[in-house]
Amino acid sequence: MEEDNLQGKCFSITDPKEVSTVIYQINKTEKEFLDRAPKFTIERLDYSEQLVGERKRKTFFVDNPSPEGNPLVFFSFGKDKVVVNTGFLDYNEVKLSKKPMPMKLSTIYNEKETVYREFQYTPNMKRPITIIDPETTEEIKPNLYFDEDANEVKGKCTLKACKKYFAFEIK
Repeated sequence: MEEDNLQGKCFSITDPKEVSTVIYQINKTEKEFLDRAPKFTIERLDYSEQLVGERKRKTFFVDNPSPEGNPLVFFSFGKDKVVVNTGFLDYNEVKLSKKPMPMKLSTIYNEKETVYREFQYTPNMKRPITIIDPETTEEIKPNLYFDEDANEVKGKCTLKACKKYFAFEIK
């Protein structure tokens, strides 16, 4: 493949054993859409993974990178904690902040399933909030429905009782 045909960039990280990192790109909403959309949205980066000994090497892909650079948020999930770090994809390198922000996860106890917050559904997978299962690092998929009053598709996430989740929102 010729370099001129590339429409994105990629970079790799290596996770230690029992750690799984996922990365989100922070997108600023264009001015003409601000009246009906949040100021910022997040979009999970796709990646490929290969084992290197006991470690996992992940190669992340940024489609259509911005000439001004792309702000990134890194979530490294380990046992009972998540480390949050910010970074920036600039030209051909990723710059990370010097100090990651460790955060403890705690269980919210419920006797039954919980529905978490209504939000506007965006089919391009850019949204202001995401809920992640820290055990699998997969996003919780929303239950979609049509709100006739607002005349739009919306989503709600159903959370299982007695389970840990990590919710992240850009404001």
